[in-house]
Amino acid sequence: MLYKYKGITKQGKSAKGSIEASTIDEAKQKLKMQGIFYQSIQETSQINVKNFAKREMPGPLLSSFAKELSSYLNSGMAVLTAIKLIEGQHKKEKKYASFLASLRTMIEEGKSLYHALSSQSVYGMPDFFLQSINVAGQSGKMVSVLINMGTFFSSQAKVKKQVGNAMAYPLFIFLVAIGMTGFLIAFVVPKITGIFKDTGQELPEITQFVLGVSDFLSANYIVLILGFVAIIVGFKSAYKYSYGFKKAYDGFVLKLPVIGELIQNHELGRFSYILGLMLNSGVSYAHAVKLATTTFSNTAFRESFEIAAERVIEGNKLSHSLQRGKGVLPKRNFMQALALGEESSEVASILSNIAELYQEENDDKLKLLLSLLEPFMMLFIGLIVGVIVAAMLLPIFSMNLGAT
Repeated sequence: MLYKYKGITKQGKSAKGSIEASTIDEAKQKLKMQGIFYQSIQETSQINVKNFAKREMPGPLLSSFAKELSSYLNSGMAVLTAIKLIEGQHKKEKKYASFLASLRTMIEEGKSLYHALSSQSVYGMPDFFLQSINVAGQSGKMVSVLINMGTFFSSQAKVKKQVGNAMAYPLFIFLVAIGMTGFLIAFVVPKITGIFKDTGQELPEITQFVLGVSDFLSANYIVLILGFVAIIVGFKSAYKYSYGFKKAYDGFVLKLPVIGELIQNHELGRFSYILGLMLNSGVSYAHAVKLATTTFSNTAFRESFEIAAERVIEGNKLSHSLQRGKGVLPKRNFMQALALGEESSEVASILSNIAELYQEENDDKLKLLLSLLEPFMMLFIGLIVGVIVAAMLLPIFSMNLGAT
């Protein structure tokens, strides 16, 4: 992660620039070691070849790495020996083998597993995973943390696969509908209605409308395709590199009727699971909250929890800190469960139950949505085809009526 800073050196000169670190605390520590007293520091992004080349490690692969490494470490092997064994088993997988070779080289140089994972440039790694490895290395609970992380990434991969499989058929239907509609409007309709134009007959309004759409698409299809691609690329770039745009968009989707609730359940469920996992691994509550906060992919949620996490470090309860915050407030049942857990000192078990509850709730809602999506797509296709057929048949009926 890249952080931009402004500050003053020990000599009193102003300094500004960027520094790479896994967390903002690590960035502050690095600046302190360099003799720079920062005045402001914030997360930023940099567009360069390295950022495009360094992609996030896939969940199934990260799960496999964590499980394999935990298995070897649990048998009493040293980290270096375990990495060498895993590397030997995956020589045919070039990118993964390069990742393992990079880890092996740095560990041989005396670096810890955390620093090796943070420094390698083959795969991007989730912040909470890196920090969990850091804490596990210091507390001596590396095996249990790796096992839990392996289980977590495995379950996340299964959820993504289920959603992808469920969406495959509706997406196929949608693409077929778009393709068929485009073909009919661009090629079939003009040829049929052209016959009626030659007779000088006045065409019905619906036929004129369909012909207008057909003419527009035929004349501007290249511009439309390029414009569509430009919008997608522009949106993705703005979302990735503009923090303000990303925060505004993430805040907007949370307010959507059904989608917003699904996203809230997913984000809060993942946070609850990781926080419970960290607490069961022996991580202190304040540190666990800070680690779990990095799991949020929704910027609006993440900012609210980051502010609250700072207050937790000062000794406040997370539920009170979130309640007093100005950002996005989580769901009421989450706040109530969190407050109950903090009062009874059973945060880990209660949040684990909340995570399961949200997962089940999302599964039920997704199944309902997908079951409704299929007939909706069929109705959509029927409506489009019906309009096109009506546009072609109405002139024929008009001619017959005129002839009689």
